[in-house]
Amino acid sequence: MSTAEFDFIPVPHHRPDPPRPVNGHRRDRPAPAPAPPPERTMSLLREQRDALHERATAGNAKGVDRQHALGKRTARERLDLLLDPGSFTEIELYRRNHASGFRIGENRPHTDGVIAGSGTIDGRRVFVYAQDFTIFGGSLGAAHAAKIHKVMDLALSTGSPIIGINDSGGARIQEGVLALDGYGGIFRRHVAASGIVPQINVVLGPCAGGAAYSPALADFTFMVRDTAKLYLTGPDVVEAVTGERVSHDELGGADVHGKRSGVATFVHDDEESCLDDVRYLVSMLPANNLDLPPRAGPRDARHDSRPRLAEIVPAEPNKPYDIRSVITELVDDGEFLELHESWAANIVCVFARIDGEVVGLVGNQPLVLAGVLDIEAAQKAARFVRFCDAFGIPLVTLVDVPGFLPGTEQEYGGVIRHGAKLLYAYCEATVPRIQVILRKAYGGAYIVMDSRSIGTDLSLAWPTNEIAVMGAEGAVNVLFRKELADSADPAALRTTLMDEYLDELVHPYYAAERGLVDDVIDPARTRAAVASGLAMLKDKQRQPARRKHGNVPL
Repeated sequence: MSTAEFDFIPVPHHRPDPPRPVNGHRRDRPAPAPAPPPERTMSLLREQRDALHERATAGNAKGVDRQHALGKRTARERLDLLLDPGSFTEIELYRRNHASGFRIGENRPHTDGVIAGSGTIDGRRVFVYAQDFTIFGGSLGAAHAAKIHKVMDLALSTGSPIIGINDSGGARIQEGVLALDGYGGIFRRHVAASGIVPQINVVLGPCAGGAAYSPALADFTFMVRDTAKLYLTGPDVVEAVTGERVSHDELGGADVHGKRSGVATFVHDDEESCLDDVRYLVSMLPANNLDLPPRAGPRDARHDSRPRLAEIVPAEPNKPYDIRSVITELVDDGEFLELHESWAANIVCVFARIDGEVVGLVGNQPLVLAGVLDIEAAQKAARFVRFCDAFGIPLVTLVDVPGFLPGTEQEYGGVIRHGAKLLYAYCEATVPRIQVILRKAYGGAYIVMDSRSIGTDLSLAWPTNEIAVMGAEGAVNVLFRKELADSADPAALRTTLMDEYLDELVHPYYAAERGLVDDVIDPARTRAAVASGLAMLKDKQRQPARRKHGNVPL
C-alpha cells in the first residue's frame, strides 16, 4: 500500500465517544482536592480525647447487656459499690493488646478487659483491679496481666491493701504462653506481698484454671452464690478424664468452697452484700504490717461486767452452748466478723474490737463435734493465727476442748501434721496473746490452744476449768482398769475414783497453783480482764530469731 492510498481512507463523520471516567471522575475534569485536615487546636484535641475516653469507659453496649442479663454488674459498677464515691483513680485506661496471632489483632479494645487503679474505703487507700467480662470474657493476656502487675507493685510500694475482683474466662488462648507468663507474674507478686499488705480476692464470676490460684494465695476470698465458679479444671474436663458428670456449681460454686474446701472465707447471696463486707473487713485491718490496726473510741471495757456470761456456759462439762454467744458478750457492741463460718465449724475465728482495739478471737465451738480439734479446724485456726501475727493483731483464745478427734480417718489424713500447723502458728506468734479457759482443756489439744507452755502471755481461767491429760472417766478407766474389773460394784468404785481424780488433779486452782494460769476469774469479769490484759501487753516487743524462715509442717 502506497502513501497516496492513505490520503483516500474515508474518515468517519460522527462524534467521538466521550472519555471514560477515571476513579469516578471524567478525564476532562480534575478530581477535587481532599479536604484539608481540621486545624490542630487544643480545643479539637480535647474533644477527641473526651470522645475516646467516653468510648473506652462505656464499653461494649451488647456486652454490658449480656452481663446484666446474667445477674452480674459490670467491673465499673462493682468498683462504684466498693470504693468511696469519686475516689477512684484509674491507670492505663488506654492500654490495648499488641498480640498478632490467631486473628486477635483484629480486635483491640481499650482497657484490654481489666479496670485497674486506686481508691479509698472509708478514706483509707486501697489498690484494686476488676476484670471486665464484657471484653474478651475477661480473659487474661499480656497487656491485661501487665496492668494487674502494676497495680500490685504500687500497692506493695505504698503499703496499701490489694483487692482483686475476678470475673474471667481464664487465660487468653490466642496469646499462648504470654498469658501463662502473665499469671506467673501475678502469683509471684502475691507471694512477695504476703504478710506485708492485706490481700483480698473477690470472685464474682468464673475463675478457672491458673486464675484459681489468686484466690488461694490471697489472705481472704469472697464468693457470691450462683454466679461465682472457681476450679482448676471445668466439668467437661472432669467428665472426659474421670467419667464423672458434675455441674459448674457442684464442682466450684460458692457453697462448695465455703463448706467443703475452705477456699472461700466469706460467701454471700449477692454482690451488694459481698462488696459491703469487703469494706467492713478493710475497716478492721491495718494498711500494712508496719501500720497499726484502725482504732475506734475506747469503751471503758476494763470496768465492764457481763453477768450473762455466767449463764451462757453450763457448769456441766458435756453440755453444749454457742461460743458465738460468749464472743458477743466480750466484744464491743456485740459486733464481729466471722471467717469460714460454714467450714470447720467446730472452731470459730473472728475479727472484732475490745475497748476499741482490733483483736482476733479463736474459740472452740461446743455446738459442733463438742468443740474437738480435727484436721480442718487446725488448718483454719492456724492460717488465722498467722495472719493476725503478721499484721500485729492481738490474739484472744477461748478454750473449751475435749481433745483431738479420734479415728482412722483423721490419723490417715495426717491429723498429727495438720495439728502441728496450729501449734507452729501459736509458737511463732509474737503479738499479744491471751488465753481464756472456759471449761475443758484436755491433753494435746490444751497445749495447742495457746497454752502457757507454748508462749501465751496471759492465761485466765473460769472456775469451771478442767485442765488435765484427759477427763476424769477416761483417766479412771485407764489407771484403774484391773481394780474396776475385780470390783463387786464397779460403778460405785468408778464414781469414787472420779471424784478423787477431780478433787486432786483437776480442781479449778490446780494449774493456777503451779503458775500455768495467771488468774481464776469471775466469768462476768471476762471482758474487763481481757481488756486489761490487752492494755498491759500493748507495747509488747519480741524480736524473732535470725533465720531465712522456718519450715512450717505444710
